[in-house]
Amino acid sequence: MNRNFWIIALIAFINSLSFTILIPIIYLYGKQFGLDDFHTSLLFSMYSIAQFFATPVIGKLSDRFGRKPLLIISLAGTVVANLIAGTATTASVLFFGRFLDGITGGNASVAQAVISDITDAKDRAQGFGTYGAAMGLGFVLGPVTSLLAQQISLGTAFLVSGAVALLGLLITILYLPETLQNRAEKAKNIFDLGLENLITGLVMPKVGILIILNFFMGTTFTMFTFAFQPYYIHVLNQNSQSLTLLFLAFGIIAVVMQTWGVGILTQKINLVNILFLGIFFRSLSFMLMPVWPSITYFLAVSILFSLFNSLVQPMISTLISLNAKPQDQGTAMGLNASYLSISNGIGPVIAGMIVSQSNPQTYAYPLYLAGLLTFGVLFLAIATRKRYTPQAQVS
Repeated sequence: MNRNFWIIALIAFINSLSFTILIPIIYLYGKQFGLDDFHTSLLFSMYSIAQFFATPVIGKLSDRFGRKPLLIISLAGTVVANLIAGTATTASVLFFGRFLDGITGGNASVAQAVISDITDAKDRAQGFGTYGAAMGLGFVLGPVTSLLAQQISLGTAFLVSGAVALLGLLITILYLPETLQNRAEKAKNIFDLGLENLITGLVMPKVGILIILNFFMGTTFTMFTFAFQPYYIHVLNQNSQSLTLLFLAFGIIAVVMQTWGVGILTQKINLVNILFLGIFFRSLSFMLMPVWPSITYFLAVSILFSLFNSLVQPMISTLISLNAKPQDQGTAMGLNASYLSISNGIGPVIAGMIVSQSNPQTYAYPLYLAGLLTFGVLFLAIATRKRYTPQAQVS
């Protein structure tokens, strides 16, 4: 991997760190403004909905004008949005900050397009694996950083997140060169922003089916994440400190798998079969986790889950990249990020309808359902594999 790859991997880590600093505190911060549970949930959904519409626009504009300027705009938006949210004095200002962060938050898809620009087809899976590892490291350190910031105030966590994003912005401006070689044709009018791709992109040859699969996988995965933490704490009677250590273990395992593991597997197994392997063990782990309410058993299944779950997103991103035309990389990555973002708002709603806080055992139900539905996604992936398998991967 060349110098530019490690620069974008560093930016990906910083972006992930900035995002995950906020995950533990958004709900509590909303409560400080007197919001009820429903309106607090809108802080999450507003961000996801804004990203759903904005990310394909940012992706298409990056195909047209270059990766660097759009990455700068996205990171600058995150800096300003978190400054607004962290210093908000009213709920309306807080909502505006979350909306602004979502509407400019397409930096992940642009970063993935950079990976596509600078890696050869044979190295792309390892490239996306390392990129995923950088993101995973951010997910490990983000909650820890958030915990330290919260010692001052919840608003401080937003300000720290903005400061981290500012660091990523400066690195982008100073060190990341433009990587786009083949620019898409200029639009015939200024309103051609790619929003129509939210529909037409789903039938994009060899790419649309992958976006659909990833949308379903994202929905089932967020059903799992909705129930995972309360199940761990209320059913297994554990505390938040041990949960933090578990997330740390998840992150370390993911980093190892996405750096060395992906490189080893791609030498022996084709990308599509690695994807199947990751989805299968994700499904199996969801189903097995709540079978026996024992912390030792749960940790064993969780390790199995973490090992193979970390393969899924790098394989999806690699397959999309290999199937998209060079001038459409940003558009394809933006569409994938959009549908993955909107799935993040659907899974918890489904899970929330089948659990009851007064009966902690019900937190097992979304785990079973997520496992069952993910097996369904696996069957769909197998049935449609000829539609998205790159020619070089056909065996």
